[in-house]
This record gives sequence, C-alpha cells and structure tokens, in this order.
Amino acid sequence: MQSGRREQVARLFCERFGAAPGLWARAPGRVDLMGSHTDYNLGYVLTLAISRDTWIAARANGGREVRLYAANLDGRDTFSLDRIERTAETPWSNYVRGVAAVLRAEGLRLDGFDGVIHSTVPLEAGLSSSAALECAAALVFRALGGWSMEPERMARLCQRAENEFVGVKCGILDQYSSCLGRENCALLLDCRSLSTRAVRIAEGIRPVVCNTMSRRKLSGGEYAERRADCERGAAILGLAALRDATPGTIAARRAELPERVARRCEFIVAENGRVPALAAALEAGDRAAVGRLCAESFEGARTLFEICSPPMLAMRDAIAAAPGAIGGRQAGAGFGGSMVAFVEADAVDAFRAAVEERYRGAEVYPVEAAAGAGLL
Repeated sequence: MQSGRREQVARLFCERFGAAPGLWARAPGRVDLMGSHTDYNLGYVLTLAISRDTWIAARANGGREVRLYAANLDGRDTFSLDRIERTAETPWSNYVRGVAAVLRAEGLRLDGFDGVIHSTVPLEAGLSSSAALECAAALVFRALGGWSMEPERMARLCQRAENEFVGVKCGILDQYSSCLGRENCALLLDCRSLSTRAVRIAEGIRPVVCNTMSRRKLSGGEYAERRADCERGAAILGLAALRDATPGTIAARRAELPERVARRCEFIVAENGRVPALAAALEAGDRAAVGRLCAESFEGARTLFEICSPPMLAMRDAIAAAPGAIGGRQAGAGFGGSMVAFVEADAVDAFRAAVEERYRGAEVYPVEAAAGAGLL
C-alpha cells in the first residue's frame, strides 16, 4: 500500500512540477485515548500517534517561493518566503505558511520548494490533520535549510504557528504527538514538563477510531470559550493552571466560581485524574476499569464541558451496542469529529460491521501506534 501511495504522489509531483521529488517527509495524526482539553490546562494526556499520516513530497526550486499542491483537496497555493501572510482563499495552506513564518522569526534559513501534500488523516475529524501538516512542513524546511532541531522544539514551534498565525489556541498535545510518537505504545504526556512515559496496551485490546463524519472547526468560538472558562477558573482559585487543582479544591471553593466556570473546572480536574488511571488499566488489561473511565469521561464531556453533539451521542450508542466493545469516548476537542473505542482484538471486524450498520455513513478503523514525524 505504501509503495502504491508513493508512486501515486510521485506521479502527481511530476505532473505538477515537471520533475521527481527530492525528499519525502511524513508526520502522523493522533488520537487522544484520555484527556480532553487537559493539555492547555497543563495536565496529563494519554495520546497515540496513529498510522494515518500526512506526506509532503518536495523539491527545492532555487527561489523564494513555496508552491504547493494539496492532492486530497485538488488545491493549489503559492506564497513568498519574504512576505508570509494569512490567506482566506486556501485556508489549508495557512498551516504551512504559519510554520514558515515562525521558523523565519527564529532566524532559521528557509528555501523555496515545490511540494505535493497527501494525507490519510481525515480532515476535521479530531485526529490532528493540521498538526500533521505543520510537522511535515517543518521537516521539509529543516531538510532544505540544512539546520537541525530537536523534536520537542519543533513541536513547540508548530504549536506556535497554529496559535499565533492560524489563530487556534491549542495546547501542545497535537504537535507533540505528531513529532514524538512512538511505535507500539501510547504516551502518557505531562503537558507542563513535556515528559512522557511509554504505555503498552495489553494484548487483546485494540483502539478503534469511529469517525462520525460530522466535521468541526476549532477556529470558531466554542473551543476558545472553553479555554477562557478554564483560565478564569484557575485565576479565581489563584492557580497557575487547573492542573494544580484537586476535587477538594473545587468543592471547597465552588461558590466563588460562576456556575459555568465551576462545571468546566470540575470536568478538567476529574479528566486529569482519569488519564493515569486509564494508562494503568490499559497496561493491566483491566476491561472493567477501561469501560468505566471511558463512560465517566464521555458523561463529563456531555454535561460539564458540553462538547458533545448529536452525532457523538449516536456514535456512543452504536459503540456500546457493538460486539467486543470495552468502552468508548470522545476524541479530540469534541463538537463532532471522531470517537475512540477500545475493542477486543478478536472482535474488531464484527465491531466495525455492527457500528457501521447502526450508524450509517460512519468510518470505523483500528489504528496502530506509529513513530513520530521524520523523513521517508
């Protein structure tokens, strides 16, 4: 499959730019197994870089222009490295433009290139298609510019591109997962220290992505409002971040918090505690604990953080009714997109068929833990 994909992208490159690509970069999407909105609260997330990824086939063009073709969208864009501005005409290219702008601000050499982008990460599905594109673009600029950079710094700069240039105030989760993912294991990420612990999921349990096909955009107001509520709650409590709060803190001082802010804080504090608990349950193969933690996370996301949607509720019901289901919860920021289910490995095919029968139009597939971004 990969060789066929490579031939397809190389053919497109030759058609568009009249030569063969000189380098190939790839960066994976990710699914958060537990930890909704905990990253920008400097808490914990259990994340899995997945086997769906974004490729950029590229070739230096000897100039100062970046010329792009997005194969999945049949989209084209050209911009100058000497004048990097946001564009409304090709919004997907803002992720590449943003990375270029941040790298230029860091004083790093940037060379113009021609590039074909091809991705197997579905758009607006909560699987970090934007971070995968950012990290792949950073790799191309690094390779052509001849400079080096540690993956941790690359993740931070790609996050900055999305925060400052694209305008989405995301936490570090997506870019860190894409840059530093590891094969065969999930990562328990501390979003304050950026330290990680490898988590190996017990034999017989498979993560399965269940895409509602209900797209959502994070550049709207809902995501920003949730973050602002969390920051307001931390400020009222006198904390640097909600990561430092405990259930006792919220209970003792709940009257000081506006009702909506209190609910947001309650969810984040509980969700943050569920992350290490799920990591331990998955390592131990404790199916009952996995199911309970997923149910608690989904209910909190629905009632306290209010990031669920009718398609997500329908998908939750489809997951619960399918054979082999251990548990399922929201993936990404919510408001639509994908959910993640934990499924008995020997029942994945039956699970997929049952979910797709009950939720017509769903896209259901198991995912493997993938390595972080790199050159092919």
